[in-house]
Amino acid sequence: MKLKASRETFLEPLQAVIGVVERRQTMPILANVLLNAQSDGVTITATDLEVEMVAKADIAVDQPGEVTLPGRKFLDICRALKEGAKVQLSVTGEKATVISGRSRFTLATLPAAEFPVIEDIKAVEQIVLPQASMKRLLEKTHFSMAHQDVRYYLNGLLLEIDKGKLRAVATDGHRLALCDVKADGSGSAGHQVIVPRKGVLELQRLLGEDGDLMLAIGSNHMRAQVDSIQFTTKLIDGRFPDYQRVIPKRGDHPVTADREDLRQALYRAAILSNEKYRGIRMEIGPTMRIQAHNPEQEEAEEEVEVSYDGELMEIGFNVNYLLDALDALDGDKAVFQVNDPSSSCLLWDEKTAGCQYVVMPMRL
Repeated sequence: MKLKASRETFLEPLQAVIGVVERRQTMPILANVLLNAQSDGVTITATDLEVEMVAKADIAVDQPGEVTLPGRKFLDICRALKEGAKVQLSVTGEKATVISGRSRFTLATLPAAEFPVIEDIKAVEQIVLPQASMKRLLEKTHFSMAHQDVRYYLNGLLLEIDKGKLRAVATDGHRLALCDVKADGSGSAGHQVIVPRKGVLELQRLLGEDGDLMLAIGSNHMRAQVDSIQFTTKLIDGRFPDYQRVIPKRGDHPVTADREDLRQALYRAAILSNEKYRGIRMEIGPTMRIQAHNPEQEEAEEEVEVSYDGELMEIGFNVNYLLDALDALDGDKAVFQVNDPSSSCLLWDEKTAGCQYVVMPMRL
């Protein structure tokens, strides 16, 4: 196997796939990337058995073949070379040699046949939507995913395919984020899949503002084609909770506040909240009073102008959950629906179409 290209031609696909390569592996080959050189170019593949990324590179192939190289070492070598430097890669036996100018590196390889590759995912659904729409969908919901929860199905994002739309739902059991975008698909209404946390974050990193995205969904995998990169992730095998049951109904007495004023007030009050529980108390009336205190007997109090014509109410929340939801909204006005002190709060705004957030109350 023999290849020649500029430093940048190697660097771009390597940087695109390297996020998948874990620093600590269960199998030595997972620290490597697979290079497959054919007459029409080179593909570079990285996997951690959960997420796979394949990037195409327009590299001149003198001698075709395939090999696996230590991913991060090869990337670091390319990064360290001068801009515009010419790079030659050749493989002899179990060693790969990288030559650029007066620099020469010899890397250990592992057999390409041992590299785990996801072949056909047996797609049953196909959806086409703009990359920008998918990026928005993930940005508006991903922060509500659980992190290493024993309820493994919460450590991911639910994608629900419906006629003409794609819905994302994330929850960690204390808060929930839901967002809809338009999508064209050949799917059956109500089809649900759970994408694992790492898959969501890697896909989010790949997506741009231009061009379309094609999603293919099989029984165990989801595959996306983003420009010259093919992204495949395993799906979580589990049943997502019935999220519709926890979304409160929009009532007659919503609370409307200036989003930025409320966000700033919550941010300031959070400074003196309990570092572990992050609880704040809200007194909702003609104005909203926000209070926080901690075990050192320190207190913060903020007042925010609101529009509200219901009964006076006192309720506690984790301030971080409220701040995350407010950050995800785009409009100037944030609208709350709080039916009573023991029920969840629904948060939305008129500008962020298709998105709504639920935050469970706290006992303070």
